[in-house]
Amino acid sequence: MTDSTALIESLLARVELLEDKLAITELLTAYSPAVDSGCADEVANLWLEDGVYDVDTGAMHGRGELRAMVKSDAHQNWIMNGAAHMMTPAHIRIDGNTAVATCHSQLIIKDPENPKGFKVLRITANRWELVKNDGEWKVKLRTNSILDGRPEARALLAAGVTS
Repeated sequence: MTDSTALIESLLARVELLEDKLAITELLTAYSPAVDSGCADEVANLWLEDGVYDVDTGAMHGRGELRAMVKSDAHQNWIMNGAAHMMTPAHIRIDGNTAVATCHSQLIIKDPENPKGFKVLRITANRWELVKNDGEWKVKLRTNSILDGRPEARALLAAGVTS
């Protein structure tokens, strides 16, 4: 192998890693606008057909349950009265065709006691487990845990950034 061949192979691997990280970032950042606008199909299609979204209030299994969550009266009430799902940039680790992204999120709602104000309803630790199928990244499992001092929330964050 020549030096130029090795350099090209190294650059190709680095570009592929950057493209994967960008694709994952775009997938994660699509969630908030989709869920806050009530686009149930767009939210569901971020996941694999049998993907899971595990939240403190219960797990949603498959795209059908994700669509139902977005269309639910509870979710529609949040977004019709003013709500925003805000996510921090994710720390992404890729291993072949699987990846783990770790970040924080918060749900901000219109404050019913202050017509011009908002309040943070919850802040959570997030672990996104992703799979690349046919060149496209999808969520296999998203796990959220409320950051209220419970050790499992801190452990979820630590698992994404430790070896």
